[in-house]
Order: sequence, then C-alpha cells, then structure tokens
Amino acid sequence: MSSSSIPTPAGYYGRHIFFCLNERKGDEDSCSKHEAQAGFDRCKSRVREAGLAGPGKVRVNKAGCLDRCAGGPVAVVYPEAVWYTFFDADDIDEIVESHLKNGQVVERLLLPPDVGR
Repeated sequence: MSSSSIPTPAGYYGRHIFFCLNERKGDEDSCSKHEAQAGFDRCKSRVREAGLAGPGKVRVNKAGCLDRCAGGPVAVVYPEAVWYTFFDADDIDEIVESHLKNGQVVERLLLPPDVGR
C-alpha cells in the first residue's frame, strides 16, 4: 500500500469529510443501501475519540446525493477533494487514522475517478 502526503490546510476546520447518505426511490442504487449511515456514525465517533473534532481540526458532515452512488458508499474529504469508498468499520478507522489524523491518502479505498451516478 502506497500513500501520498498531503498538507494540513488552514481554516475554521482543517478538513471536512462528507458522507453521502442519499436514499433514492425504487431500484436505483444509492449510498444508503450500502450502510452509509453506519460509516458516518463510526467516523464521527472515531474522530471525537481521537481528539480530532472541532475548530482547526475535522468536521464530519452528512450530505445528500454526491452523484457517485455507483461506487457507494462514498465519502469525500475536503479541501483535498479525495473521494473514498468503504466497506466496513476497519476502512473508516483507516481513513480517520491515515487521512484525517496523519494527512496520508488511503489509496486502496480511493473511488475511481470514472465512477459516477
């Protein structure tokens, strides 16, 4: 597993991570059908436990449709605009520890750039 170093930006929050929690009607795929809420909940608690929450640090946000549900569940970290997919609590823990805490992109969880709706 390789990783890229990214600088910690300045601002009210250093980083935001947005989790798509969108639920589409009918048979169309959506992140909510792939345990997105559980990923959000896990991330929020892990960020708090690690002391990463608050001004100058990390904000964990819910989002509506991010229009990339075909790779769902998805989350995106800003300001770096790094898109992730995740499968379980261990993946969320790795995103928190590697990216949100240490500024290292988790390349194995990157959402391919051509994945859209």
